[in-house]
Amino acid sequence: MLSAAALADLQQLFAADALTVDAAECLVYGYDNSRRQAAPDAVVFPATHAQVVALVGVCRRHRLPLVARGRGTNTTGATVPVAGGVVASFERMNRLVRIDRDNRLAVVEPGLLNADLQAALAPHGLFWPPDPTSAPFCTIGGNLACNAGGPRAVKYGATRDNVLALRAVAGNGLDFRCGTPTTKGSTGYDLTRLLIGAEGTLAVITEATLKLSPLPSDKRTLRATYVDVGAAAAAVARIMAQPVTPCALEFLDDECLRLARAHGGEAVPLAGAMLVIEVDGEPDTLATASEAVARAARGDGLIDLAIAQDAAAVATLWAARKALSPALRTLSPNKINEDVVVPVSRVPELVAATRALASKYALPIVCFGHAGNGNLHVNLLPRDAAEHARAEHALDELFDAVIRLDGTLSGEHGIGLVKRDFMPRALDPNALALMRALKRDFDPDGILNPGKLLP
Repeated sequence: MLSAAALADLQQLFAADALTVDAAECLVYGYDNSRRQAAPDAVVFPATHAQVVALVGVCRRHRLPLVARGRGTNTTGATVPVAGGVVASFERMNRLVRIDRDNRLAVVEPGLLNADLQAALAPHGLFWPPDPTSAPFCTIGGNLACNAGGPRAVKYGATRDNVLALRAVAGNGLDFRCGTPTTKGSTGYDLTRLLIGAEGTLAVITEATLKLSPLPSDKRTLRATYVDVGAAAAAVARIMAQPVTPCALEFLDDECLRLARAHGGEAVPLAGAMLVIEVDGEPDTLATASEAVARAARGDGLIDLAIAQDAAAVATLWAARKALSPALRTLSPNKINEDVVVPVSRVPELVAATRALASKYALPIVCFGHAGNGNLHVNLLPRDAAEHARAEHALDELFDAVIRLDGTLSGEHGIGLVKRDFMPRALDPNALALMRALKRDFDPDGILNPGKLLP
């Protein structure tokens, strides 16, 4: 419960329109895309770095849990305030502070939407590589918290690879800057990369200096269908072994294609597996680059290889991938979407393991995702309470299989609540002990996003 003294301190810090304790209004900020929910005692809307510093001080003084929140698009329960306390919604700290075209960087506040950033960068011929599916709705702060990725990560890297510097407030009340606006730096511990993916458990980020990339002049899109998953995975290995790195390399298994075709029509092919491949660059190099990728895509098990010649053809080639998510929601509104990752060469084994689990537990399971990094979205699709109970057991075995294949629990979604208890399987005890020690140093009172990430 929020004490009278704590509420008075919050009211002194935040104007009436920047603080609410109304139960109905707080409820809106108590859930995320994991469909988990808990009620915070208060929601505040910081507007400045100084307010965040003061807010952390208030929460320390009154031992109030503090959860930093963007738009709640994460799928892991990372922004659910399971211990109550205060949710800090950063929707009002949404400025694009500046774009530095000469040095290819942008300084932003955490509440800025990913898509709004991309729209502002495009006239300068620049973009920020992380491109999660939720880009129109998710915030940069949320991308930082979960180390978000997306299809472009195969060439350009995930969030952690595209941030130069941060400004933040640790749970111990200290505000600090880390990183540098230069693309090289070797000065002390890399706190910037440490905070990215920490899910707000170490510090509250108030500003980020982002590393930008030149916007490619053109793209070529290819679609390859195969007789089975093994043939498609072998093609992925060949594609990633040759010099031209695609900017997207997406994989869909046969169950995905069947569901997508039922939802999206005959533009979606039926096959044992499919790859959607994009190559970007300058127009005079794209023909050579796309042919190099096409050569690697050809091989045993190839059914068909198509190269789009215009925008309409590109849309057709992407039709299966675009139709997939709504198709899965139609089949199972309560789908469980895991983002496990394994070495690329072991993708066939991962898909085989999911097929075995689907059979064992009489449960629909489909695989798709970012094959170029071995990061597959394994979707468990329970349609009723009995299937949901079986899905929990299947999920447990899925994580064991991923770890046996030298993979890990998450490629881009993070841990949150959903995968927290599986962390001891993915990390050795000494690594977990060091993480807990870092948590104690940054957040000695345990107020920042308690109950997340660390078991």
